[in-house]
Amino acid sequence: MATSLKQALSALFMKNNKKNSDNFFVEKLYGNNWNQMLKMSKVLFKDKSEFQDILIFENPVFGKVLALDNVLQTTENDEFIYHEMMTHVPILSHSKVKKVLIIGGADGGILREVMRHKAVEKAVVVEIDKMAMEACKTHMPKLSNGAFSDPRAEVIVADGIDYVKNTNEKFDLIIVDSTDPIGPGIVLFTKEFYSFCKKALNKNGIIVTQNGVPFAQVQELKDTYNTRKQLFKDNRFYIAPVFGYIGGFMALGWATDNQKHFNVPIARLKKALLDLGEMRYYTAEIHKASFQLPMYIQNKLK
Repeated sequence: MATSLKQALSALFMKNNKKNSDNFFVEKLYGNNWNQMLKMSKVLFKDKSEFQDILIFENPVFGKVLALDNVLQTTENDEFIYHEMMTHVPILSHSKVKKVLIIGGADGGILREVMRHKAVEKAVVVEIDKMAMEACKTHMPKLSNGAFSDPRAEVIVADGIDYVKNTNEKFDLIIVDSTDPIGPGIVLFTKEFYSFCKKALNKNGIIVTQNGVPFAQVQELKDTYNTRKQLFKDNRFYIAPVFGYIGGFMALGWATDNQKHFNVPIARLKKALLDLGEMRYYTAEIHKASFQLPMYIQNKLK
């Protein structure tokens, strides 16, 4: 009798454990030694495109969450940090951005922030995965907030490296809102890609990229730094704490041939902010401070 009860309780435990695990998204970006789990209150979209697995679900802390190939990409409740820092840091540093190229950016958050700048005349979004983009428009519309309908925006469904290789257009700013260097995003971390980007930049242009979490993705940081220093006079990183990306600060890559952009006066940043409306993370002070890297990141670049 005791044995039967024990077996019944064990079976019930296993059943409940399986049920609970089925309700959690488990990200294994850093391998089996370090995972993060997010409760999936409700799955909104799940499908496989030509390029990757796409998952959108709701979470009590982060709101709506987008994951590609089982790696968290963005969440409704912390996306403003990443998108504001990827966009306003280079635009306000440059001060004369009229044409912007966004590589990736299926969720529309980068485009939304770019469109806040009235001086921007054109923004081209080149996204390889139409299914991912349409899923974000349908299930995470707050991220783009209507930016895809802005008459200044042009959306092209294509491979980013093919576009920069073949385009004759010139841009003041290129923002690479890519996945990690796995799957379809791997080519966006190569010297070939950065060379094509430099060709597509105007003389004083800037390119910014997402470069992962240095604490856990040090090789990505080193490879990007060593590759781009061969192409650009000013090659550095700035940081932002994006809470959905476990491992501490996220590194955002910065490269340009105009070294004056980095030393933009804080007074000019504050003045420009008056025309942009309220920010949720970005400030002129954070802009300047974000380039001051902690020693553990500096040491990784030596």
